[in-house]
Amino acid sequence: MKVVLLVILVVVVGLFVVVEIGLRSLFGFGNPLIYIGDEQIGYLLAPNQRTRRFGNRIEINEYSMRSSPLQKTPAPSRLRVLLLGDSIANGGWWTDQTNTISTIMMRSLASSTNSNYQEVEVLNASANSWGPRNELAYLEKFSNFNAHVVVLLINTDDLFATPPTSLPVGRDRNYPDSKPLLALVEVWQRYIAKQQPIPEMKAVQNEAGDRVGINLEAIGKIQALTRQTNSQFLLVMTPLLREIGVPGPRDYEINARQRLNDFTRAKQINYIDFLPIFNSTTNPQGLYHDHIHLNLEGNKFVSIVMERSLLEILGDVPLPQNY
Repeated sequence: MKVVLLVILVVVVGLFVVVEIGLRSLFGFGNPLIYIGDEQIGYLLAPNQRTRRFGNRIEINEYSMRSSPLQKTPAPSRLRVLLLGDSIANGGWWTDQTNTISTIMMRSLASSTNSNYQEVEVLNASANSWGPRNELAYLEKFSNFNAHVVVLLINTDDLFATPPTSLPVGRDRNYPDSKPLLALVEVWQRYIAKQQPIPEMKAVQNEAGDRVGINLEAIGKIQALTRQTNSQFLLVMTPLLREIGVPGPRDYEINARQRLNDFTRAKQINYIDFLPIFNSTTNPQGLYHDHIHLNLEGNKFVSIVMERSLLEILGDVPLPQNY
């Protein structure tokens, strides 16, 4: 009887080890990206992280960017673009580091015959569910890293984004603040255990006042900060998948979009609205990973359009003096 129990124990332990190793090596469980709270930004990815999720490489540098390590001041012959955004810019677990919008743009700009720079760098400062106020706070804390152009990539929902808060960090399963002991523990916490509510989030989500106006004001402040450093500014907005085609955006979204259009004209902001661009393509649904995020083809499509605008803008940007 003791021998049978011992055999059973060995089999159970062996299965446990095999499953644990498989979850780590095949899917990257046990080594999730972790977040840190910030009084102004709300939260950001903890600096200096590397992991693989579902085979996709993810690297976070010392400034919480989904980018390689960098020098805060670029070399004189280097073109630097700073991309600010949410999970669409970040790419999440479903996007390899080489397939993010920023990396695709960097490769394309570097090989462009129209580029007058020896090197090109596109920095990716982004995090899931950031809105204009998070992105403004990041810019205020870290500066624009002497970027020639600052690109703010938002989606329609960001016009209604709530204020920055650190409440989800360590309490929402999508914003862990520490590594789990085991990959199995992460699978349990993320996919099986019930998410515990965060009661304090109600006050944040029910923010009073003109939320669209507040977010437009934040966009205006981002533009103002770029002007202070003689940088150029490009605003880009991607639509939700349900906005494409008929019936199109909902009434409150149409109103917010019109306000954004009026705002960009009044502020003379370079602005790309991808809703009409996507509507003019043959298969816009094929550009999406889900209802809001883009897949690799979507990232490539958006990068091409953004690159064209950047090259137009860069026509007004002088070369470094010692180029």
